Amino acid sequence: MPASQTTFRAAIAVLNWNGIDHLRSFLPSVVEHCNAEDCVVLIDNGSTDDSLDFVRSQYPEVKIVCNSENFGFAGGYNRGLAQLFEKIQAQWTVLLNSDVEVTAGWLDAVIGAMKAHGWSAAAPTIRSYDRRDHFEYAGAAGGYIDRNGFVFCAGRLFDTYESDAGQYGQDRQVFWASGAALVVETAAWLEVQGLDEGFFAHMEEIDLCWRLQNRGYKIGSTASAHVFHLGGGTLNKLSSRKTYLNFRNNLFLLLKNERSPILPRLFFRMILDGVAATKFLTEAKLSFFFSVWRAHIAFFIHLPAMISKRRRERRAWRAAGEPVPVGRFAGSIVWAHFARKTQHFSELPADRFS
Repeated sequence: MPASQTTFRAAIAVLNWNGIDHLRSFLPSVVEHCNAEDCVVLIDNGSTDDSLDFVRSQYPEVKIVCNSENFGFAGGYNRGLAQLFEKIQAQWTVLLNSDVEVTAGWLDAVIGAMKAHGWSAAAPTIRSYDRRDHFEYAGAAGGYIDRNGFVFCAGRLFDTYESDAGQYGQDRQVFWASGAALVVETAAWLEVQGLDEGFFAHMEEIDLCWRLQNRGYKIGSTASAHVFHLGGGTLNKLSSRKTYLNFRNNLFLLLKNERSPILPRLFFRMILDGVAATKFLTEAKLSFFFSVWRAHIAFFIHLPAMISKRRRERRAWRAAGEPVPVGRFAGSIVWAHFARKTQHFSELPADRFS
């Protein structure tokens, strides 16, 4: 280790882009509950507001790394952490959204669970900041994926949210852990070269977790800690831009990482996307309708690059001994929720999960 480098247990990295209001509201809890063996880092994505002045004046102990422009969630973290790791070493890297309120001992609990279960990436339970006894959209009690690439969580199926009454009160190995408060072994992060910047924002943490599983790593969600997530800090759920990114990135996710024959799955998934677009049209949500079709056009534009990434992932998967990902649902969550009226994750048949 170079003499100029400092060693920490964990680097808690908060990504910011013109988010001074979030920093005022949520950074205090992050700093308050940061142990002496850890450090808090603000990665600024080219903000033009007073974010940096605020942090420098109010929280001088927070390290600041500046990107030259807004590189999105994926690029912002990749570039910011690359700069940070030139100056420090940390066994654990934490990706923490700027609109997350953490609780006392949360990071100790997550790292403790990771060590106990052999997980290389994990998240605490994610609850809603506004409805504090309910699970929140971005992660809830751990993330899963169905056979068609639709993602869902224990505690949240589409827009149906459960209250946290301890029904998912055990640690669990999952398919993906939320990027709202994601703890990952730094060595594993570096091995897979961080997030895929082609995603820009949304689902990049699911891609990261899938790539980690392709290499034999385990992903977890612990009930021993929870945080509160406001959500929609950059793009809220009513944003057509978010709709575009989610539909496009979900296709990216499947093409890159799915081990079974991909063409039938992509074809069927595009049919389902077409059904969703038609529903938007009948509801007179024209911006959302066009977002779906723009997403498909963008997918085909980026097809050569994604095929190249798929080949790389297949090589990594084979080199790792062809591990079977945990947390896949063999059925259709769309059918289960909308046709069979399944409202709770616990109602899904356990024998249909890998």
